Amino acid sequence: MNIEMIHAAAARLKGHVRHTPLLSSPFLDEIAGRRVLVKSECLQHSGSFKFRGAWSALSALAESQRKQGVIAFSSGNHAQGVALAARLHDTSAVIVMPSDAPALKITNTRAYGAEVVLYDRATESREDIGDALAGERGLTLIKPYDEPEVIAGQASVGLEIAQQAANMGIDQADVLVCTGGGGLTAGVALALEADAPGLRVRTCEPDGFDDVARSLISGRIERNARTSGNICDAIITPQPGALTFPIMQRLCGPGLTVGEEDAQRAMALAFSRLKIVVEPGGAVALAAALFRPDQIAGETVICVASGGNVDPAFFAQTLTEFG
Repeated sequence: MNIEMIHAAAARLKGHVRHTPLLSSPFLDEIAGRRVLVKSECLQHSGSFKFRGAWSALSALAESQRKQGVIAFSSGNHAQGVALAARLHDTSAVIVMPSDAPALKITNTRAYGAEVVLYDRATESREDIGDALAGERGLTLIKPYDEPEVIAGQASVGLEIAQQAANMGIDQADVLVCTGGGGLTAGVALALEADAPGLRVRTCEPDGFDDVARSLISGRIERNARTSGNICDAIITPQPGALTFPIMQRLCGPGLTVGEEDAQRAMALAFSRLKIVVEPGGAVALAAALFRPDQIAGETVICVASGGNVDPAFFAQTLTEFG
């Protein structure tokens, strides 16, 4: 991975992805005790940043390979990103999804035209299922984070943050990123290293599923004891990626973690103060900015609201309880 690869991906993305805004609210600043800027990737095509990596990966394939079709495994956001990117490239997609993924994510993935294969994430391996189907059907596997072209596509978020921060006169800040396997986090960190070295990436995860934070402390890849049982499904992965972890280890500051209730409080505040819909896993960075202020330095913090694909009933419940 290098900045040239990231710029090449950004060139292929141009005209196909949304340049998402940095949003702010004085009410959020007051809670955090500093300026809070929210990179609203929940407004991206397919409802999350994942469309960037999916488009990057598909557009990098040879035409003959792309026509054969692609396969991906995902709890929902990568699924939707790949499904939409495949449809726009006029090819087919098979998506392996956990049966307990939010219903909206499964429905949307099918609506984009993908074939959905459900599995039990507690007893089955999505990697094994994906590998088997790819081999049987001659499909190209688009991994959710441990794939260079996917990382390069996600890195375009970092390129945008660097430019937006520069336009606002910001040259020092922590950039909080919702972190699962680390594709977005590693990509943003690489982009900022090149274009905005004063901006430091921090990983953000749910309590009890902090494999990246623990890995950064130990210096080796740590696994989560569980792979389900948290509302932040979008960022629940077994462990950091083999490609992403060394990047995060080199470039990221200490990891942050938040509880489920803090994620829901952040969702409610994002809706009431910024007028955006953010899913639980996409809200942990904002939650960390608002509710872990003593663990963050500087006058400004930038958070990535990475996705907004939340079931309406759960979102309504969250607004009722925490709004």
